[in-house]
Formats: sequence, C-alpha cells, structure tokens
Amino acid sequence: MAYAIARLKKLKQKDIGSSASHTSRERETPNADLSVENIRFIGSSDPESRLEDLVMAKINEAPQHRKIRTDGVYCVEMLLSASPSYFRPSCPNKAGYYEQNKLDIWLEATQQWLSEEYGSRIVRAELHLDEATPHIHAYFVPVDDRGQLRCNHFFNGRQKIQAFQDSYYETMRLIGLERGLKGSRAKHEDIKDFYRIVETGRNLEVSELNLEQIKAKAADRDRAARQLQQMEATARELAQANELLQQRLAQLEKEKEKYRQQTQQLRDLALEDVAWELGLDEEPSQSNRWVGHGHIIDINGDKFQSASPGVEKGNGAIDLVIQVNNYNLRQGLAWLNDRFGLQGAERAAIAAVKKQTADILQTEPAPKFVPPVEDKSKWLGVHDYLIHLWGLPSNFVHGFHQSGLIYADKQQNAVFVMRDLNHQVKGAYLEGSKLKGLAIGSDRSKSWFHFQLGERGTTKVEKAVLCSSTIDAFSYAMLEYSKTGSIPKQRTLYIALVDPKTTPVERLEHIPQIKTSFNSDEFGEATALAVKKLLPQARRSRPKTLSWNQDLLLSQSPQQQQQRKSEADLSL
Repeated sequence: MAYAIARLKKLKQKDIGSSASHTSRERETPNADLSVENIRFIGSSDPESRLEDLVMAKINEAPQHRKIRTDGVYCVEMLLSASPSYFRPSCPNKAGYYEQNKLDIWLEATQQWLSEEYGSRIVRAELHLDEATPHIHAYFVPVDDRGQLRCNHFFNGRQKIQAFQDSYYETMRLIGLERGLKGSRAKHEDIKDFYRIVETGRNLEVSELNLEQIKAKAADRDRAARQLQQMEATARELAQANELLQQRLAQLEKEKEKYRQQTQQLRDLALEDVAWELGLDEEPSQSNRWVGHGHIIDINGDKFQSASPGVEKGNGAIDLVIQVNNYNLRQGLAWLNDRFGLQGAERAAIAAVKKQTADILQTEPAPKFVPPVEDKSKWLGVHDYLIHLWGLPSNFVHGFHQSGLIYADKQQNAVFVMRDLNHQVKGAYLEGSKLKGLAIGSDRSKSWFHFQLGERGTTKVEKAVLCSSTIDAFSYAMLEYSKTGSIPKQRTLYIALVDPKTTPVERLEHIPQIKTSFNSDEFGEATALAVKKLLPQARRSRPKTLSWNQDLLLSQSPQQQQQRKSEADLSL
C-alpha cells in the first residue's frame, strides 16, 4: 500500500537561509547523490536568486497594517512525497530508483495542487531526485487575502494541519495513493523526521528518529573509500559508454549500407545497359543513339524515344524491352530476370509502378468523405438512446441535433459529425446499441468531434477541454453547467480526442487554458502525459469515477436515475 506524504515546517526569518541552503544543495548533504540534478519548477533557477529575497518581495507586495513580530513566521516549508512502493512498486527497497511514468503522473498532480491551493504564494518549489525517494520542497508565504502575514490563518492547530494533509490526499487519491495514518501525535509542523517519512509514508513520532544522529554518522563515513568507489564507478561508466559508442558506430555503418542498397533498389536499371543486352549498338556518330533489329532508339536518362515512324516514346527498362523484343509485360519481366537477376527485375518493376503512380496522382483527385445518409424517422430512437442510456439532457441533445452535429442514420445509430478546426466535415463517429466506430472514409487524423460553448459576443477560444469520447465531452460540459447553472463565460472548446497522435497542436498551443480530461484509467493517464508533452500548458482534470459520463449519472438525483432507468426499460 502506497501513501501520500504531506508535511510542513514553519520558518522564522532567521531560518529561511538555512533551509534554502539545504534544499538548493549549497551545503553538504551526506545522503544526496551529487551526480543527479534536482529540478526547480517554481521560482528563478538563477543561483544568485535568494529565497529570503523572494519571501520578502511577496510580503511587501501589499503594505502591512501591523508590525511583523520578531518571532513571526515568514515562510512555511512544505514536504510533499509518496511511499517508495508508489515510485518503484517492483523494488521499493532500491534507493534512488523510480519509474518515470509514476514520477510524471505524481509530479503533474502535485504541481496542479500547489497552483490551485496556493497560487502565487508558492515562491519556490524544487523536485529532489538525488536522495532515496523523489520528493518536493515548496516554500509558501502565508499572506492572507488582505496582504497581512498571518501563518496562523492557514496552519494554526491540529485541525488546520490535518485539513492541509486532507487537501493533498484528495488530489493524490486520484492517482492511487492512500492517506497516511490520521491522528498521529507527532507534531505535524515538524519536518525533521523527513528521511523516515519518504521511506514509509506514515505519520511517525519524532522520537522514533533522531535525524541529527543519522546526519552525524553519515558525515563520519570513510570519505576516501567513497571517493574511490566514485572513481571506479566513473571508470566503469566511461568504459561502458565507449563500448556503446563503438556499437552505435557499427550500427550506423550497417544502416548506411542498407540505405545505400535500398536507394539503389529504388532506381531503375540504366537504359544503356538494357539496350546493350537487347543487342542494340551505340551509334558512334551520335551520342545516346542505339540501333539494331530495325530500331533506332534515342536514350535520355530514364526515358527513350524511338526514331522509327509511328512509335511513341517510352519510360523505363520494361517499356524498352517490350518495344524492342515485342514482348508483353510478363515476358518482359522474365527477360529482365534472366539478364539482370531478380534484383534487377524488381528494380525495373518498382520504377515502372512509381511512374504509373505519379501519373495517376496527377490526374485522379482524392475521394471526398461522404457522411452517412440521415434518416429523420430514426431520430426519436437515437434521441431516447442518448437520454436513457447516457443520461444526457433532452434539451441539450435537441440543440446539437438542430445545429447538425448529431443525427440518425438508417440503422438508428447516432452520427456525431467530425470536422477539422475550420469546421470542414471530414468524418463521422457512429454510436449505437450494436455499433461503435468511425464511418467509412473518415479522416481520423485531421478531424474531430468538437463543439464550443460560451457567452454571446465571445469568439476567441480561451479554454479547451480534451476528453476520451464524444459522450464524455458532452458529460463534462453538462457537469460544468450544473455547477454554475449557466454556460461558461469563457469561450470553451470541447474535443473528443481518442488518440494523442491526432492532437491539433498548432491550433491548441496558443490557447491559455487546456484541460486533459481523459478517463481515470491507465490509458487515460498515458494519453494525458502524451498531450502534456505536446502542450506544456495542459492541466490534468480527472473524473471522480472512471469517466465523466459516470460522474454525470451519479450526480443525478435518485428520482432522475429511477426515471431514466424506467424509460430505458420501456424503450427496450
């Protein structure tokens, strides 16, 4: 069982520099691996940037109406982490190791929690990877909404400390973490038991661990032996790196030769060589003219022209063989195989197909997508299906039907129209009791089911919500509507994005707010991470259950749920 860890320590003005020198590794940390780089993701990465200055700048943003006490709390250091069994479930005792996917999910969730709970009051935050278990040190300046420095307003007493931990747990449980033991007698504002915390994930009595003793023992280790081990490890790494480099060079040479052969194989046979094998002779008095068997052939690169009356020009080796020897295609290929071998015959065939393909593409337009034929008589059945099975509001479904984004086909499937972001129809998604999938001819990489909501008069999209399916996109929008009772003030774009490979990055990268609202399963988490790499401003938004549609159904009153079930039974 893996636990979420959230601890804090109140810092007076004189304590800030000492804490910062430890977390930024300005002083020796015996249990830290110096070869591993930590990541500062909030606050300036400039080595000259002092935490004390950041804290005072935040305090001075608003004038203090009362004098700050000399023993006042200027800053709160937060420690956020999880049990080793979360980061490395297969080997929790392997200090310093973590699964990258687990780290990415936890880091994104923690960053989002810090931003939503504390905003700009967090003046610095660092991800530490150089110790046994990944963890974050975040520095919070306790300035209230009136600009007053009041730590007690945020963290006064056991109840507020537990509320702080509960808040972090509410986010962490969405990624599979448990809460630490509640009600521990340990002083929650004390962070000195840090090293045991990151190994267990439970609240401990401070008396269980004497951190100063551990630090003293670590500092007394045989430094010479450690340096020797580091030198030996470095030598081994260099030897391994050199061996890998040699292997890579050999691999590149093989790839180079492979590409050379492939390039050669894509080229047609030299027409001069084919003419010679056909028994033609080059005319001494005129370059590139070949004669014999009653033929006069002028060769120009990969094309040839017969000087004989009534004979058209040709392209490539196969055409030349067919024309001179009066063969059909099968006979021409067999002759090339006999004279130039299988590879030569294949080269000639590939070149001929490429030429034919180029000719076709120049004259044949690409087929356009033809949407499924609408059957208005089937709409009532589709309307009831969406309402009874998926719990979508009737007026909502009717509105999108009126706009042409949903209709019924002859098989009584719901047809969700897929468009590119210029609103050109290029596909459709079919959703029915017996069928789910794309309509034939749909362009899944350049079109999506999407719609926009927002107050009248707003045209610029300020927010985008990416969901796992068409039904989830509707469900998310309905849940937002139910919270406020009105459509969003911001112009919001809702998109059903089934595969991160189809993310329209160029159209989304300029939108300031993006929610990756995919399902709370392994595929949804992987999709969210993939989109995050493409759109760094994206923030994860997880449903409480597996999907937003399940959340929508659970949000309905018992009477609504019973009515929906009864109507669904009747429709069957």
